[in-house]
Amino acid sequence: MSDNQKYYYMRLKEDFFDSDDMILLESKDGDDGYKYSNILLKLYCRSLKYSGRLMYNDRIPFDPNMIAILTRHSVAIVEKALYYFKEMGLIEVLETGAIYISDIQLYIGKSSTEADRIKAYRKQIEQEKSTKVQQLNDTNVQMYNKSTPELELETELEKEIETETETETDVSVLFENYLKIFSEYTKGVKAQPRGRAKQVFLQLAPEQRQFALIGAKNYIVWYDKTDQNPYYSKNAFAFLDDMVFMEYQEVPEVSKVGDKKVSKAPEWSNPTYENKTTEEDLAKLEEIRQEALNKLGPQENE
Repeated sequence: MSDNQKYYYMRLKEDFFDSDDMILLESKDGDDGYKYSNILLKLYCRSLKYSGRLMYNDRIPFDPNMIAILTRHSVAIVEKALYYFKEMGLIEVLETGAIYISDIQLYIGKSSTEADRIKAYRKQIEQEKSTKVQQLNDTNVQMYNKSTPELELETELEKEIETETETETDVSVLFENYLKIFSEYTKGVKAQPRGRAKQVFLQLAPEQRQFALIGAKNYIVWYDKTDQNPYYSKNAFAFLDDMVFMEYQEVPEVSKVGDKKVSKAPEWSNPTYENKTTEEDLAKLEEIRQEALNKLGPQENE
């Protein structure tokens, strides 16, 4: 019987420790820098189960004391490490204390016990070839016929992993383009919540990600024409989480009254706006959201 339980692993490039972030991190505070990089990798691994969130379980996030125990470092070292991680944009710490690992989706891979068994079977065949060459030559046709289905399945799994890697890269590039629109507009005024924005962006259906990019461009064009302060604009996270981008698939009209510009903004932007959304409307929105998540497939262990 096939074992469908999924396991997560990390894919690191060969130059991971030669990246600017890792070099700068390991250069901090003398020998403690190597402890910081060790803590970072352990946090990466700990966050895989919850797709980038550092959680003890479904309800309780990790705190410095818990991290110190699990990483086998002192609380002081962990607190310093978390400070540097936050300053370098490697993590994002919310007001609730929840910690998100930035860009973790670039490193996450998935495997299954069935795939592991296939690889072990392939390895066994190769070992037999090296030790019993003559015996395998006499029965090579029979062995080939028996192993073909497994080899084909392994090839399909390898192609699936390659496709998954390419897709994740494309999504990452799309997100960077999306975030850049907000970051450049609010540069020097307010920072953008990169980690939370990316978590929501990755949960969107592929077509919704394209809508988000279009909506962001149109939103900035409209907002800029209203002469409003960028500080009060929607940030990259709220724009996605509230599904505001669906209202900006076209640039709203802006008309002039005298010397003052008057914008035909969405109703929710009016300070006196009263939310009249019914429970039925909320249920429909949640149903649409769940359908979008289902298209992405399971995000955690099944």
